[in-house]
Amino acid sequence: MSANIEMADVKKQRICIEFCFRLNKTAAETHLMLKEAFGEQALSQARTFEWFKHFRDGQESVEDRKHFGRPSTCTTLEVIAEVCEVIQED
Repeated sequence: MSANIEMADVKKQRICIEFCFRLNKTAAETHLMLKEAFGEQALSQARTFEWFKHFRDGQESVEDRKHFGRPSTCTTLEVIAEVCEVIQED
């Protein structure tokens, strides 16, 4: 996903994808409509097809599934302070 796409726009597009899925549109048709409606901010074709698969598999939520595993440690205050310190020393 592009860093320029805001999460609110992503959620809107997922809702659009679910709507098209329920109207029996294809993933390809849906992706073309997203590109027309959202321009460069449209989700990629791969993401569109991925969400179609989620809905075809019975998922009804447009929210991301919970991810398991080790949580990210890159954004702790300690790590941020260390990175700032390294940058200032350079």
